[in-house]
Amino acid sequence: MDLSIARFAEAGGVGVETVRFYQRKGLLPVPARAGGIRRYGESDVRQLRFIRMAQRAGFSLGEIGELIALDSGQDRRRVRELAQARLLKLEQQIAELQQARDSLRQLAGQCADGAPGPCPILAAFDAGAASM
Repeated sequence: MDLSIARFAEAGGVGVETVRFYQRKGLLPVPARAGGIRRYGESDVRQLRFIRMAQRAGFSLGEIGELIALDSGQDRRRVRELAQARLLKLEQQIAELQQARDSLRQLAGQCADGAPGPCPILAAFDAGAASM
């Protein structure tokens, strides 16, 4: 595999500027020029896809950089710690989202019952804004 930056970005599902951004952040290597053009290989594509997958899992770019560095050192304990910390954050976010969903579901039910007066959803949001 011998890809230009445009083809490399396409293979990773990102734009060229995203590739350059990752390179500036040290997440992707900048290959040497071959005939005036930088060429990317299969290992580069795997690393780019890993970065995207880790972002979707909620890891920060700093954490992704640490994961990449840990991969070369085979430090499974630290990788596991990072993954467990991320899982805990995700579980907290899920609990918050479920609570928000349940509250909104209850408010929507109250709003749909046709009672006179302002919609309970708008009233609840207004009360929340007043407490900020």
